[in-house]
Amino acid sequence: MSFKELLESWRATAAAPRTARTYAIHLPLEEAAQLAALADMFPGRTAEQLITELLGAALKELAAAMPYVPGQRVISTDEQGDPIYEDVGPTPRFMQLSREHRRSLDGRRRAPAPAGKAAAKSSGRAGRRRARR
Repeated sequence: MSFKELLESWRATAAAPRTARTYAIHLPLEEAAQLAALADMFPGRTAEQLITELLGAALKELAAAMPYVPGQRVISTDEQGDPIYEDVGPTPRFMQLSREHRRSLDGRRRAPAPAGKAAAKSSGRAGRRRARR
């Protein structure tokens, strides 16, 4: 979603579902002033909704800006029969880690585990990820 589309959605729609997890941030003064200005311009949105939607748009733009780095393995061919090489840049890793975290966050939202079990499960997953690197 582009920032232009984001502005349109603020005018027209409600916010998407949220996770149970919260993030506390301290904004630089300039960004806090700009956020307050947006909240004044779009009174149907809270500052938290604006931050969430801006962050979502920024993350999509960041993912789109990640460079394609061709690997050695051919994974397909294009319309002209030219080879398409696997991407060994940061995008596949970002997408895989995003999917893993999404499943984890979605699972926590549906059925919260007892604190001890969740912490042990979380640290085990992080250890496995480090071991694979």
